[in-house]
Amino acid sequence: MSELLHPWSIEEACFEKGYSAVCGVDEAGAGPLAGDLYGAAVILPAGLVIEGLNDSKKLSEKKRDALYLQIIEQAEAYCVATASVEEIDQMNILNARMLVMERAINGLPKKADFALIDGNQNRGITCENETVIGGDGKSASIAAASILAKVVRDRYVVEQLHNQYPQYQFAKHKGYGTKLHYEMLDAYGPCPVHRITFLKKWQAKKG
Repeated sequence: MSELLHPWSIEEACFEKGYSAVCGVDEAGAGPLAGDLYGAAVILPAGLVIEGLNDSKKLSEKKRDALYLQIIEQAEAYCVATASVEEIDQMNILNARMLVMERAINGLPKKADFALIDGNQNRGITCENETVIGGDGKSASIAAASILAKVVRDRYVVEQLHNQYPQYQFAKHKGYGTKLHYEMLDAYGPCPVHRITFLKKWQAKKG
């Protein structure tokens, strides 16, 4: 059984309204001080049960990795998209979240006719859609999208950012504002992948 209580109830309501290609959409990496933002859109075969599927934040890294492989093997379509650090700083994180989710929907190899968006914002989403607060814990499609976005984003941080800028120890804190990360900022200052708009409090303390 999926860990979600009623994993297909939201999608089934969409099918009853006549939609046939319903994608779940979520993003990962909105909170960290550094790195790109990742978004994913996933269309699953109707009624597919993926054992252990849940909100990516409630799963261990090992479980997320295993589910990631199942999702990309069994999905009808999926896309992972990014918004750059520069875009985040230029347009703010909310607008970047909307941009990355729109990019993921538009990048699907099979066109979605309806999107289920995690959260309560849908500004700029051009596909017909519905927002679902806490959707990654309620909808199979959104949970699948949350896992793809999280896994790909974490791999990017560990494999790319950590290798580019080893002094910041990105593999340990994944870019989040931990004590270690702030210590590295104090020691080395920001690097090109830091979101300058996220460092205002740190900069204010530095004087």
